[in-house]
Amino acid sequence: MVAYIARRLATGLVLAVLVTLITFLLLSTSFDRVVAAVLGPAATPALIGPTKERMGLDRPVLVQYLDWLGHTVRGDFGTSYFTSEDVVHAVTGRLGVTLSIILIALVISVVVSVALGVLSAARGGVADRVAQGLSLVGHLVPGLLIAIGLVFALAINLQLLPATGYTPLAEDPGRWAATIAIPVIVLVVSGIANMTAQIRGSMIDELRKDYVRTLRSRGIPTRSIVYRHALRNAAGPALTVLSLEFLQMFGAALIIENVFALPGFGSYAFNASIQGDVPIIMGVTVFSVLMVVSLNLVADLVNGWLNPKARIH
Repeated sequence: MVAYIARRLATGLVLAVLVTLITFLLLSTSFDRVVAAVLGPAATPALIGPTKERMGLDRPVLVQYLDWLGHTVRGDFGTSYFTSEDVVHAVTGRLGVTLSIILIALVISVVVSVALGVLSAARGGVADRVAQGLSLVGHLVPGLLIAIGLVFALAINLQLLPATGYTPLAEDPGRWAATIAIPVIVLVVSGIANMTAQIRGSMIDELRKDYVRTLRSRGIPTRSIVYRHALRNAAGPALTVLSLEFLQMFGAALIIENVFALPGFGSYAFNASIQGDVPIIMGVTVFSVLMVVSLNLVADLVNGWLNPKARIH
């Protein structure tokens, strides 16, 4: 197991290097525009050249990348070209906002999806119709449309929640909960739609297998069969969907944060890419790759713990 984790981490580091190298090469094609944006209205051909040299952007691209990589390995991600803010501080601060929304939405989605998926597969009837109806609505109705509808209903008409803005948790927990409520609901609708269908399908497959019929013939209670055996074996595919759903929510955060004016990771990365803020873009890329690698590793380890057949040595 230790060797497997070491291999996965090594693979993740190689992937991070490749992705950041490709990103840096793509960014290098627009260094002149970046310098012009930094200079602002004062940008002239006479100033762009010296400024580019002062920023070190006139050197060979590979030399610049290796210099950035060397500093990054030592924990120095640089500072923003436009705000002079430390990259690590800027990225982690906004990442906390995004993760607070995603993790809450993910927990709610998992609880509801497991309950609906298991009930739908084991009992059918009303639970099955509700599960399939929610999945259909979540897949057919775009998240942006759901967000706009919730803003009109809950923020404008009923005035129960704020339409935009963000209050830090440490400043006012109640106000913080109110500001993230609608974004969380939007993500939950999509999460339930995706995960309920997967859990329902996996549970139906498991309940049709021979070992379930054998357990029933031995008089094992249905509740025990469903929750102790079938659900555990169905957890593998569900975990894969869970990790993919996390990444999907992370991508959806770009739209959600812009719609609700949240100072999160997605909106910050988008604005940095528009400005051409190279240090911020590179920092965002590193954090994103490492997060994906870590998430997949955790999913594999949990799957191995739940299902002995899937354990990796």
